[in-house]
Amino acid sequence: MGTFSVWHWLIVLVIIQLVFGTKKLRNIGSDLGGAVKGFKQGMKEGAAEDAPESTEAGGSATTKTIDVEAKEKV
Repeated sequence: MGTFSVWHWLIVLVIIQLVFGTKKLRNIGSDLGGAVKGFKQGMKEGAAEDAPESTEAGGSATTKTIDVEAKEKV
């Protein structure tokens, strides 16, 4: 019940290839690659949309000014 050796993994990969076939595995790989590429592109677009909003006020994104009137104690 120890860890699997390289030979065990090779046998598992050969069985998977025989069950699904090389064409189906190639299609799954390309679909997965396209999904990862789309996710990365969406993350870049989301970061690009957030960046201009934080610099519109002319200050840094971490500094916020609150305008309030100070009241005197009576």
